[in-house]
Amino acid sequence: MASAAARGLTSVSRSVFSWKPLGRPQQTLAAAVSRSGVGLHSGARVTATLLPTHAGEGRYFLVEDAEARVAAEVGNAEPRSQLCTTLRLGEGGLPQVRTVEHLLSAMEALGLDNCRVVVRGGDEIPLLDGSAQEWVEAIQSTGLCVAEDTNGQKLEKLAPEIHEPVYLRRDDCFIAAFPSSQIQITYGIDFPKVPSIGNQWFSTSLDANIYSSKIAPARTFCIFEEVEKMRGAGLIKGGSLENAMVCSMSGGWLNPPLRFEDEPCRHKILDLIGDFSLFAQNGSQGFPIAHIIAYKAGHALHTNFLNHLSGKITVDQEQLAGQC
Repeated sequence: MASAAARGLTSVSRSVFSWKPLGRPQQTLAAAVSRSGVGLHSGARVTATLLPTHAGEGRYFLVEDAEARVAAEVGNAEPRSQLCTTLRLGEGGLPQVRTVEHLLSAMEALGLDNCRVVVRGGDEIPLLDGSAQEWVEAIQSTGLCVAEDTNGQKLEKLAPEIHEPVYLRRDDCFIAAFPSSQIQITYGIDFPKVPSIGNQWFSTSLDANIYSSKIAPARTFCIFEEVEKMRGAGLIKGGSLENAMVCSMSGGWLNPPLRFEDEPCRHKILDLIGDFSLFAQNGSQGFPIAHIIAYKAGHALHTNFLNHLSGKITVDQEQLAGQC
């Protein structure tokens, strides 16, 4: 077994973060709203309906014909989910819900703390145009209101605040969190074999307006030469030029124009926000008050970092394999 230093792990003390009151109440939707579309991996026509729920309940999913709810919490994240974030009850258990990251990203950034999501037609959230823009528009169309618990009481919103640096890496892929007075995100990607993407970095603060204009419109992307391999593995059955940006190693983008010149890097931040929302508990904020720096990370590394931060698991090389 490799040593902790070789794995790039630091020990996490109990004081590395604490829950900070934000001085405002938890929120929920003012009314129900739905969106329908194709599931990225299943190719099925699915509908997700977002419904108001009580303060303290947080965000959770109910999949059609399944009685149990699947909470949007990191303990339910599949550790080796490919090309998306999958939540399930118990290891290998059912129900499960896939491709939750874009919807959760919009919820987290807009401050939708408590929400019940009913999924019909499959076990996947619709991909829509491959970004979070339509989810932002859906949430804004109905608006938010103060949530009350089952006793009619308001609950104060909390957020995790980082007090000590902490990081997790595998080879040259890493995620680090540093103390900061406000949320700051810096993300880097590197595709040396795909010149049209290449090396990109993007850094931003985070609030609803910045997210809606600079992050939410960024669409998911893939490499053309890898498409058949992914489909052969039973993935991306619903992927198309209408819901993903496709780039060839030699020919560049197949379906331009880009919304931003660094759209792939911005989409990685979109994913990070959705995955980090899983740190939320009982209607709290999931994204830490910290400067988060990530390089060549992915969904599994995102969620493993949260588990590492919480001290719930010790991450080893086998768990990190193939994540960057």
